[in-house]
Amino acid sequence: MSHAPTLAVTGSTGRLGGRVARLLGIPQRLVVRDATRAPDLPGCTVAVATYDDGPAVRAALAGATTVFMVSGAEHPDRVTQHRTFVDAAAAAGVSHLVYTSFYGASPTSTFTLARDHFATEEHIKASGLAYTFLRDNLYADFFPLMADEHGVIRGPAGDGRVAAVATDDVAAVAAAVLTDPAAHVGATYDLTGPVALTLHEVAEIITAAGPGPARYVPETVEEAYASRAVYGAPPWQVDAWVSTYTAIAAGELATVSDAVPRLTGRPALTLAAILSG
Repeated sequence: MSHAPTLAVTGSTGRLGGRVARLLGIPQRLVVRDATRAPDLPGCTVAVATYDDGPAVRAALAGATTVFMVSGAEHPDRVTQHRTFVDAAAAAGVSHLVYTSFYGASPTSTFTLARDHFATEEHIKASGLAYTFLRDNLYADFFPLMADEHGVIRGPAGDGRVAAVATDDVAAVAAAVLTDPAAHVGATYDLTGPVALTLHEVAEIITAAGPGPARYVPETVEEAYASRAVYGAPPWQVDAWVSTYTAIAAGELATVSDAVPRLTGRPALTLAAILSG
């Protein structure tokens, strides 16, 4: 793989990684789980590996110097999978890892999955790799999917606010960082939308965008667990679902950052713009 591109992008079959790969528009190595789903991009090569297969990751990243690591799919052992990937990247000779983390990631974050991201960040730091962390807020694109068939968003968010970010904005920041990675070594960027909204306001914006009305119905934590019990999801998954809302209620997702406009050179997208686009 001595003539392969030295920039590797993971998750290029997904919503974020695929956007980043296309925005870059340069030769890169697409690291995917399924080669048949890899995008056909000029000058790009494809390597197959899953995050929990260290030898495959090491082979896939051989010769790469900079890697865009999209966080893995939600899984009860995701931190271990991430650590396996990071260790394999270091063993492969990668020098710089750009990782998609979560806004405000800490060991005490209300949102349970943010704790996983913090653990991953700490492992990356300990690995000796140069790093850049993109700490994404909740994805604003996801808000309509939070509503049930009646257009109701239910959860214990109270009147808390969330500075949700557009997936397109995260991709644009990632592409900017990957185009000049040396300028961003050691940086941690909080990626948010331009304004923090309550879920009542989110529902109003969704309603204005159509095709049907939406509304937010606050729940208690107990009601939230009860209403999600019908899905039969494992406890860790339900904890993640509910803590998305309690993190909003706690004010942990409310602060607006200027990182998106600063790094992309344009304003961050509003929820209304996302829904109309």
